[in-house]
Amino acid sequence: MDLSSAIQFDFISLMIVCIGLLIVALAANNIAVIFQKIKLPLITGFIVTGIIAGSSVLNFITKEAIQEMEFLFDIALSIIAFSAGSELYLNELRSRLNSIKWMTIGQLIITFVLSSIIIYFFAGNIPFMREMNDLSRIAVAILFGTIFVARSPSSAIAVINEMRANGPFTKTVMGVTVLKDVLVIVLFAVSFALAKAFIGGKSTNAIFFVILSFELLLSFGLGILAGSLLRFLFSLPFNGKVKSTLIILTGYSVYLFADFLVYTSGHYYTHEIVIEPLLICIIASFVITNYSKHRIEFSEQLEKVAPIIYVIFFTLTGASLSIQTLVSVFGIAMLLFLVRLVTMFFGGIFGVIAAKDPHKYTFISWMPYVTQAGVALGLATIISTEFPVWGQAFETIVIAIIVINQLVGPPLFKWTLNFVNESHLRATPSRHKHNHDALIIGVESQSLALAQQLAKHNWVPKLVSTDDFKVDDIDEFEVFKMTEFTIENLRKIKCEEVDVVVLMLSDKKNYEIAELIYENIGKKEVIVRLNKRENFNKFHELGALIIEPTTAIVSLLDHFVRSPNAATLLLGMDKGQDSVDVEVVNKDIHGMRLRELRLPSDIIILSIKRNNNIIISHGYTRLRLGDIITLVGSEKSIEEVMFKFDT
Repeated sequence: MDLSSAIQFDFISLMIVCIGLLIVALAANNIAVIFQKIKLPLITGFIVTGIIAGSSVLNFITKEAIQEMEFLFDIALSIIAFSAGSELYLNELRSRLNSIKWMTIGQLIITFVLSSIIIYFFAGNIPFMREMNDLSRIAVAILFGTIFVARSPSSAIAVINEMRANGPFTKTVMGVTVLKDVLVIVLFAVSFALAKAFIGGKSTNAIFFVILSFELLLSFGLGILAGSLLRFLFSLPFNGKVKSTLIILTGYSVYLFADFLVYTSGHYYTHEIVIEPLLICIIASFVITNYSKHRIEFSEQLEKVAPIIYVIFFTLTGASLSIQTLVSVFGIAMLLFLVRLVTMFFGGIFGVIAAKDPHKYTFISWMPYVTQAGVALGLATIISTEFPVWGQAFETIVIAIIVINQLVGPPLFKWTLNFVNESHLRATPSRHKHNHDALIIGVESQSLALAQQLAKHNWVPKLVSTDDFKVDDIDEFEVFKMTEFTIENLRKIKCEEVDVVVLMLSDKKNYEIAELIYENIGKKEVIVRLNKRENFNKFHELGALIIEPTTAIVSLLDHFVRSPNAATLLLGMDKGQDSVDVEVVNKDIHGMRLRELRLPSDIIILSIKRNNNIIISHGYTRLRLGDIITLVGSEKSIEEVMFKFDT
C-alpha cells in the first residue's frame, strides 16, 4: 500500500469512528435527559452511556477508536478552560473581594494540604498505591489533593439561577468558585511537574523550580497572547457559527503548539519545555472577558459550543472506563469523598473567621463547593494519559467521586441558600423592593382588561369600584367598594403601599384622588386616563402620567405606520418580547458604567430616569441607586436582568 492509499484509508477509518461516536453521543444526550428527570445530573447520563457503549459492555467504541479521537479530548479541555475563565469577571466580584480572598485561601490551601496528607497515609488501602515507594505516593497524593480543590462554575450558576439566589453569601460563593478553578490550573501545573519528577526519579533542586517558574510565566504570556488573538478574531465581521469555530480552532491550536514545543525543545535541547494548555486557555478567556468589548458575545458562543463538546467528552470518558474497575473502586471513592468533605469543612471555617463574615456562615460555608464536573474530570484525563500504568485506576476513582459530588452537592447548596435567606424562588411575589401591586380605581371593561394583562406579567392588581358594575362577578381580583374618596379610605386599602395607582373615573373624580395622593402620600406613580384635553395641565402639575385615549390611538397608529417593528417591540406584541422598568437597588451595580454590565445581547436599554429626569445614556453612563432603567428584550432575559439589579 503506497503512502497516499494509507492516508486515504486512515481518513476513512477516522470518519467511520467519528460517525459512530456521533450516533452514540446523540443517544447519550437523550439518555441524560432521562437521568435528569429522576434527579440525577446530566454528566452521569453521559458517562453511563459511554460505559455501556465502551469496550467493557457493548464495545461500540473500542479502545483503538478512543486513541484515534484523542484530539477531541484536547478540544474539550480547551472549551472547559475557556468556560471557566469567562466566568471570572472582575467587576462583579469587587464587592466581596475580602471574603472571596480568604475563602479561596481556605478552600484551596487547607483542602489541598489536608487531603494530600490524609491520602498519603491512606495509600496502603488504595490498590494501585500499595506497591509504590514514598515519592510516588506523595506524587499521587498531591494529584488527588489538586483535583479535590476543583469546583464546577456551571453547576453553581445553574443552582443560583434555579433558586433566584442573590446576596453577599451568593456573591462570595460565585467568586470563590470561579477563582478556584483558575488557581487550580496553576496548582495542577506545579503538582503535575512535581509528580512526573518524583515518579521518574528526577531531581527537584533549585534549577527544577527555576525552569518550572519559567514555564508557568511562559504559559501566562502565551495566554495573554491567545486572549489578544481571540479579541482580534471577535472584532472581525464574522457570523456566530464562524466565531464558534474560531474558538474551537484557537483552543486546539494551543494544544498543538504545546505538543510541538515539547517535541522541538526535547529534540534540540536537554530539557523539554512544557507549557500548560489549560492555563493558557483560561488566561486567554480571562483577557477577552475583562479587557475587551466582546465578553458577552464570547460567552454566548461558548454556551452554544460547550454542550455539544461536553456530550462527546463525557461520553468518550465513560467509554474509556472499565465497569468492573468502577465497581471495585466505588468503596474507596466513597471514603475519599468523605475525606474531601472534611477538608473542605475546615477550609470553610478558616475562610469565614479570617474574612470576619457572619457567624451563621461558619459551619455551612463549605457546602456550596461540593459539586465537581468538567475541570476535575479534565485534569483526571490528563493524569490518566501521562501515567498509563496506574492512571486509569486513578481516573476511575476520580470519576466515581465526581458522580457522588454531583448527587450530593446541588441539594446541599440549595439548602444553604435557603438557610442564609438568599433564595428567591418563583413562588416569591417579588424579587425586588417593589411589590408589583397596582391599584386601579374605576371598574369597567377597560380596567378589567388592564388588570388581566398586568396579572399575566406577575403584577397583583387591586380594583376599586364606585358602583356595582359586575362587582359580584369578579372573583380573580380583589375588589374594594368606595363611595367617598378620602385619605382615610385610601389608607384603609393601603394605597401608600402599592407601586402604581391607575385612575379611570371622570376627570373631576380623578383629579380629586390625584390631589389627595399628591398632598398626603407624596411621591407615587399615578396614571390618569384623561377624558377632556383641557384638563391636561391640571394633572400634569401633580406629576401624573396622562393617557388621552383619542390621541393615544392616533399616536399608536402613527408609530405602526412609520416604525412597525419598534411599535410591536415596545408594546410587547412580538412573541417572547416585553418591555419593563427596573429600579437599581443593588449596591454592587451603583457606580458601574452601562458597558460594564453583563447584559444579555437581546436586551436594549431605552432610557434611564434619575430624579424624575430622563438622562441621555451611553456606554460610559454610570448607574446610581434609584435609577429607573427602561429595558426591552425577551422575557427570559428581562427576568435575568431584573434579578441582577436586585439586592
